[in-house]
Parts: sequence; structure tokens; C-alpha cells
Amino acid sequence: MPSDSSTANNPSIEELLERFSKGSPRQRRGLVETFEQRVEDIAALGKASLENFDREGDDWGAGWILQILKRHKPDVLETILTSQPSGWFVAHTSQGIDFGPLQDDLLSERFEEADRYTSAILRKLAGVSAEKRGYVYFSEVESISGVDLVTLDRLWVAYSQGRFGFSVQSRLLKALDGRYDRLWPRIGWKKDGVWTRYPGAFTWSLSAPEGHMPLVNQLRGVRLMDAILSHPSLTSR
Repeated sequence: MPSDSSTANNPSIEELLERFSKGSPRQRRGLVETFEQRVEDIAALGKASLENFDREGDDWGAGWILQILKRHKPDVLETILTSQPSGWFVAHTSQGIDFGPLQDDLLSERFEEADRYTSAILRKLAGVSAEKRGYVYFSEVESISGVDLVTLDRLWVAYSQGRFGFSVQSRLLKALDGRYDRLWPRIGWKKDGVWTRYPGAFTWSLSAPEGHMPLVNQLRGVRLMDAILSHPSLTSR
């Protein structure tokens, strides 16, 4: 059981969870390693460790707690997820998409597999023609379900410490004055004028540059990426 006693230098796990759920982004990032070191205390709390977080949201604090348990206490995680076999975060869909495999890949930090599944979901959302040809035209993005696109983005944000996702890429692009030529090297898709080679040269881990995932085929030019990042459902996030 978690200890009831705490000091300034050794706060209780409950106090840490309070800071983690309500602190500033900088404060929360400063607690990332501490939480992994306190995994025994988190495991002892079980479901209660997630009480301060919203399953309908994209709070990466909850995602990180789940990933820590997956790394070190998978039996405890299995118990927590008994009533949510498709994943802890609610995954809304208007097109009958099964987000369970994506959530499991992200939870398990299998980011390359998660990226591939994300591409498959985008093709499915774009329609039969996109699925048959194996890629999405930029002109098909407008008709993609906003509900499902937001779910994709939420899951990537939640399971990446807030580092990955379409909304993250959009924020970075905006900070770079909308210049894609500056975005590509910023997110690690291009280096010294050369496109990063897929898949071996990409960094499939939490140590990747911010905005590194999910991938969008750059060989189709800027228009597809721009269409996705400009989708009304994402610009309102």
C-alpha cells in the first residue's frame, strides 16, 4: 500500500498524482522519470492512480501511467483494463473503426506498428478507392470523419507524453510560420536536404523529435499533409 507519510523531499504517491494531473506542462515533464521510479506505489493504487484523469480526453499523464505499468507491472495493468478491453481511453468513431489495436500498439510503445495502423485507418476513412490504391488523395481528406480523425490524434497525443499527433505537428507548423521546408527537419523527416529513409531511419520511440509521428507520405507532396492538418476537426483542437 502507498505510504501515508510524506515530506517535501519524499512526497506521497497521491501528492505526486495531484501535481501530475494539475501541474503546468513543464512541471509534469519534470515528473516523468519520478513516476517510473515510483511504479510500485502506482501499482499499489491500481485503478485509483487514474482517478484524476478523463478517459474522454487526451491527457498524456494517464497515458504515461499506463505505459509505466505496461513496462513494469503488466499484471496490474491487465486488471485495470479488465472492463476496458479495447483500451483505457474512450475511442469515439462514426465509421465503425476499431481503435483497439492502435491503442494497444501505442500503449506497448510499438510506434512503427501504430503508424502503419494509423495509415490503414486513414485509407479506410477516405473510402474504398483509397483502400484499393493504397494511399489517400489530398482531395479525399475533406470528407474524412472528424470524429475519427480526432480520436486518432487524441490517442497519439495521450501515449506520447504529448509529443506526437497531428495537432502537435500543426502547432509546430504554425510556430514555423506555416513553412513546411522548416517543419520537415524540425520533426526529423528530413536532414541536410535528404528525406529520412522509411522505415529504418525513423526513430520509433518516445525519444524521437517532437511531431515525428504519425507519418504522412511526403512523396505525395505538401498537399496531403496540409489537408490533414487543416481539417476543421483538428484546427478546432
